[in-house]
Amino acid sequence: MNKLSFFVLLGLLINLNFSTAQSKKDLPANSTFDPIDIFQLEYVSDPQISADGSRVLFVRNFKDIMTDGNRSNIWISNFDGSEMYPITTGTQSDYSPRLSPTKNKLLYISTKGGKPQMYLRWLDNGAESKLTNLTHSPSNLSWSPDGKWIAFLMSVPFQSKPLVQLPAKPKGAKWETPPKYIDQMKFKADGAGFLKNERKQLFVLSVDGGTPRQLTFGDTKVNGKPEWSKNGNSILFSSNRHEDREMEPRNSEVYKVNIQSLKVTALTKRHGPDSNPKISPDGKSIAYLGYDDNYDGYQVVHLYVMNQNGQSPKCVSCNFDRDVENINWSKDGKGIYFQYNDEGNTKIAISDLNGKITDLAKNVGGLSIGRPYSGGQYTVAPNGKFAFTHSTPDHPADLATGDSNSKKVNRLTRVNDDLFSHKKLGAVEEIWYESSFDKRKIQGWICKPPNFDPNKKYPLILEIHGGPFANYGDRFSAEVQLFAAAGYVVLYTNPRGSTSYGKEFGNLIHHNYPSQDYDDLISGVDAVIKKGYIDEDNLMVTGGSGGGVLTSWIVGKTDRFRAAVVAKPVINWYSFVLYADNPATFYKYWFPGKPWDHMEHYMKRSPISLVGNVKTPTMLLTGEQDYRTPMGESEQYYAALKLNNVETALVRIQGSGHGIAAKPSNLMAKVVYILGWFERYKK
Repeated sequence: MNKLSFFVLLGLLINLNFSTAQSKKDLPANSTFDPIDIFQLEYVSDPQISADGSRVLFVRNFKDIMTDGNRSNIWISNFDGSEMYPITTGTQSDYSPRLSPTKNKLLYISTKGGKPQMYLRWLDNGAESKLTNLTHSPSNLSWSPDGKWIAFLMSVPFQSKPLVQLPAKPKGAKWETPPKYIDQMKFKADGAGFLKNERKQLFVLSVDGGTPRQLTFGDTKVNGKPEWSKNGNSILFSSNRHEDREMEPRNSEVYKVNIQSLKVTALTKRHGPDSNPKISPDGKSIAYLGYDDNYDGYQVVHLYVMNQNGQSPKCVSCNFDRDVENINWSKDGKGIYFQYNDEGNTKIAISDLNGKITDLAKNVGGLSIGRPYSGGQYTVAPNGKFAFTHSTPDHPADLATGDSNSKKVNRLTRVNDDLFSHKKLGAVEEIWYESSFDKRKIQGWICKPPNFDPNKKYPLILEIHGGPFANYGDRFSAEVQLFAAAGYVVLYTNPRGSTSYGKEFGNLIHHNYPSQDYDDLISGVDAVIKKGYIDEDNLMVTGGSGGGVLTSWIVGKTDRFRAAVVAKPVINWYSFVLYADNPATFYKYWFPGKPWDHMEHYMKRSPISLVGNVKTPTMLLTGEQDYRTPMGESEQYYAALKLNNVETALVRIQGSGHGIAAKPSNLMAKVVYILGWFERYKK
C-alpha cells in the first residue's frame, strides 16, 4: 500500500490504529514524517538563565502515547551546553522552574502527586521538599529579592449572594442536579468550559512552607507574573478592577499591594491595557506594556516607563511599529530587553530609554507544534547573557543561548534528532509576491514534499492561519510537514491583517474582515503556480479558526479548488458574537457596533451569505467542546451545504476545544481527516 492510499484508508474508514506503526529500527533510511510520529515530537520551553549567566534551567516537553497526554521534565545545562542533565524524570508534568536568588534552590510545580503542587529542591545535594497541598493549581511563581518568600497566583472561590434558596431534599432522595444560575457576561471560556465562580488572586508563601497568605480579594482577578519591589515590602501586578470591567475587559491597570497593610494602589490610569510591570535595578522606575485603546481590531503594544509611584509615564517604543513582549531591565537600568515579531520571525532585542533598538537574536519560537505560529520565550541575566527557545522550519523549539555583548548565538539541544535523523522533512522556502488587489507585498512560505522534483507536477494545499491578528513564519509545523509528506506542496502566507508587519497592515481588515485578504491568498496561489511545478487541477484549501473563516469565504467566491476543509470556523458573525466566549470583545473591536444595529454589515462579512455559490466539496472539522468558534457555527454551514446538495461532511473532534493540537491524537486525527478528504476529491 502506498502512502497516499494509507492516508485515504485512515481518513475515510476512520481507522486510527496505533499498533500498526513501525518501530524505528524497522523504518527505512530517510523515510518521511508520518501522523503517528506526532507522539515522538519533543520541544523545549521556559528557559531560565541563572543570575550570573552560567547555567540554564529549561523544560523538556514530550508526549505519552499510552495516555494521549503532554508531559514535561526539568533539565539543567551550563551556558555552553556542557553538563546537561535532567533534574526531574517520570511521566508526570514538571514545569515553571524558578531558581532562587541564592542560586542553590529550585522552585517548580509538579503533578507527580496528582494535583499540581509547589516543590523546592536543593541543587547541591538533591534534597527536596513538597511546599504545598493546595486545592487549586498555583501559577506564575516569583521569588522575593531575599529568597525567603514566594509570590504566586491561585484561583479562589468567590461567593455571591444566591438569588434563591432551594428546599433541602429528603435524605436518600435522588433529585436532578440544581440549576446553574448565571449573571456574568463571561461565563464560559474555551479550554475551560463553563467557568466556576472563582477569581485568580495573589498569594505569598514562606520558603519553609506552611499556609499561603492571600493578598488580594474580591470579584476581580490578578493577571500575569507578580513583580516584587526591591525592598520586598510590596508586589506589583496587573488587574482590571474597574466597575465596567465586564464591558471593558481589556482596560487593565498596574497596581501595587503592600504586603503588610494589604493596601492596593493603582499606578496607571489610562483607558487601555497596562500590564507586565518590571522594576528597574535601582527600584526607582517601572517598565510596563500597554496602549491607548481606541477599539481598532489590531493595536500595537508599546513599552512604557514610569516612576515607581506611577508618575511621569513615558512611551519608549511609540516610534517602533511592532508589538513589544516579555520585557526585562538591563543591569545598569539604561536599557530594556524584549522580544517582538517582524515579518514572520520572532526576535530578541534591547532598547535604550530613548527608543533606540538593537537586535540580538532571531528564530525565537517553536512552541506551537501543530502550525507555524509565533510564540517563544527567553530570559536574560544581568551580564547580558540570555537563553531562548530556538526554532526553524526543520525543528520545534530547542534550547539556545546568546550574549548581548557579542551577539553570538549557540543552539544547545537537538531534542528531535532521534526522530529526524531518519525522517526526511519537506524543505521550506520564503516567497514574496504582489496582491492583485493593490500590488501590496505579501509574505509567505512554500513547503515542498521530501525528494521534491521540480520537473514534476504536485497538488497544492493553501493553508490559512487563524487569528486573524496573528502570524505564521519560518517555524516548524507538524501539520505542514505531514501534508508535504503526503505529496503536496503547501503554501502558507501572512495576508493583510496579519501581525508582525505593523499597525497599518494589521488594520487593513479593521471592520473589513474577510475582504481583500481573499485577494492576497489567491495571488499567493497564482504566484506558486507560476513556478511551474503545481498541478492546477488539484488545488486544495484549508485553515482553522480565522483560517476557517477565509476557507469558507474562498469557496463562496471561487470554484477553482478541488476540495476544502473548513476547520473550527465562524460562519455567521451575528450568532458568533452572541454565542462565543468573549461577547464584550468581538462586537466592539471587530465590528462597528452591536449586531442588531449593524445587521447588514455583519451579514456582508459572514461566509453564510455566500453559501449559495459554493460548489466545492467542503468538510467541516471542529472540536466538540469549542467555545471560541462554537460547534453551532459548523453545524449551520453543514446544514446549508446539505440543503444545497454540496458534497460535505462534519467531523466532530472529541475531547477538544478550540486548540485541537492540545491532545496528540486529535492533532493526528485532524491531519488524517484533512488528507483523507483531499485524496477523495483529487483528480
